[in-house]
Amino acid sequence: MPPSQGTAHPLRLLGVYAALVAVMFGLIFFTGDKTASPKLGIDLQGGTRVTLTPRTPDGGKPSQDSLRKAQSIIEQRVNGLGVSGSEVVIEGDNLVITVPGEDGAQAKALATTAKMYVRPVIQAIAPQVKNGQPVNQQQQQPQQQPAAPPASVAPSAPADVPPAADVAPTSEAPAQQNRVFPAQAPTTPPTAPPAQPTPQQTQKEIADAKALRQSTDPTIQQTAMLTMDCTKPDPLQGNDDPNLPLVTCGVEGNEVYLLDKSRLDGQEIKDASGQYVQKESKWVVSVDFKSGGADTWGKLTTEYYNKQLAFVLDTKVVSAPVVQQGGQYGGSTSISGPGINKSSAQELGNTLKYGSLPLSFQTSEAETVSATLGLSSLRAGLIAGAIGLVAVLLYCLLYYRMLGFLAGFSLVAAGVAVYALIILLGRSIGFTLDLAGIAGLIIGIGMTADSFVVFFERIKDQMRGGRSFRSAVPRGWQRAQRTNLSGKTVSLIASAVLYILAAGQVKGFAFTLGLTTVLDIIVLYLVTSPLLMLASRSTFWAKPSVNGLGAVAEIARERKAASGVLVKEA
Repeated sequence: MPPSQGTAHPLRLLGVYAALVAVMFGLIFFTGDKTASPKLGIDLQGGTRVTLTPRTPDGGKPSQDSLRKAQSIIEQRVNGLGVSGSEVVIEGDNLVITVPGEDGAQAKALATTAKMYVRPVIQAIAPQVKNGQPVNQQQQQPQQQPAAPPASVAPSAPADVPPAADVAPTSEAPAQQNRVFPAQAPTTPPTAPPAQPTPQQTQKEIADAKALRQSTDPTIQQTAMLTMDCTKPDPLQGNDDPNLPLVTCGVEGNEVYLLDKSRLDGQEIKDASGQYVQKESKWVVSVDFKSGGADTWGKLTTEYYNKQLAFVLDTKVVSAPVVQQGGQYGGSTSISGPGINKSSAQELGNTLKYGSLPLSFQTSEAETVSATLGLSSLRAGLIAGAIGLVAVLLYCLLYYRMLGFLAGFSLVAAGVAVYALIILLGRSIGFTLDLAGIAGLIIGIGMTADSFVVFFERIKDQMRGGRSFRSAVPRGWQRAQRTNLSGKTVSLIASAVLYILAAGQVKGFAFTLGLTTVLDIIVLYLVTSPLLMLASRSTFWAKPSVNGLGAVAEIARERKAASGVLVKEA
């Protein structure tokens, strides 16, 4: 029987694997940051833990269903941004987000309520109050104008529709809240934490803000515009009533808007993503509406042709473009402006894509998570893994003699490829390596030894049948690969199920276990099998003292001799 297909050119297969490894390390050292260091998870490099306290309009406790829904949406946002290694857990009535690194801004951005409405602009003026003090008194009187039709309002930055207007990075909205909670980044241990508002105080703040800023009385609306301070935290953030007018600020705090009631809900957004427009050399947030939203948007652009429409995110005006083309029934638009860059476009697109949170949150605490425990555990884990691998190699050398060196070479080849893949995955999808992931790697690479054992035992079976080492290797490979593929398939299924059903760091364990399982199959076909094929053609490796198969060959000779005696007696 000829050798199985795929083993006739072992040097070619080894060359393919070497080329793949060379390409991976070429990408590592000649692209990105050009460093051969994987991204580490929270438990290995430390991170930032942000505690989010929900703010309900009635000041009461949020329902567990709302908290679980908020947790699910934030987890989707984490996955959409590729922030691997992050955790979102419910602790009592709070949500706790932990992200790798020392920058908590990313965690706060993930907690943006993301209630998006499209409101017509009635009036826009410059802020008359900043930091609690009135601005130039001489400029107040000319700008106190009665509410006028939207058509008479000059946009701050006219743009073609699909809408394009001045937009500040969405990550700045949560940053404004930092002034309320100075304990978020303490340089020295605080003597006393800042007092948190009681539920009754929160309820009163929201009710007072609604009474002033969402009134239908034109006089009260003008008062609200003239007293609106865009430098202070907004108690209405994520709690405004879309069925009432609204006085609010732009995200940059440079304009105060009087807006009509909402005409289009962000829940009608089907998809959103940050995109780079090559012709205009700028980043935009491309928005696709559902069928109902597309029809509403078409009617809205017809009704407000040559007037301003405001995209309001969490009670802040993100963009207020002038509609310069009516009847847009295509179902898509875009948000752009000088403040939109790659990071903010991707964050806003990701936030709008997965929908708004059922609750609004305020950051009540931020702290740094130490990596000391993780690093000590990492050392212990690596030492244990090294001892285990050395023990496996010693066993292979004692039991299989020189063939154990081939197993060791395959393990090294698998380890080098896994390390390169972890680095590249960290750069491309933000995968971070934590303790659970390292455990999956060690187990997966250790399982590679099972493939060798199956292969070697099938070779022995063939030699017990009277075949030589040269002819036993390809035939043993034919039978071993079926067994190995069946076992690896079971491991892959288990890894996939565990990854889908698990949460947190267990996902990292499942991912790395599945990754090493796939790589084990590749190493088996491109390294282990070709090496043994080359060894079978060598007179040196065919020696029983080298391959450790002398006892098996002796059993074969005894069986053959016994069979010959029985034939003669018959």
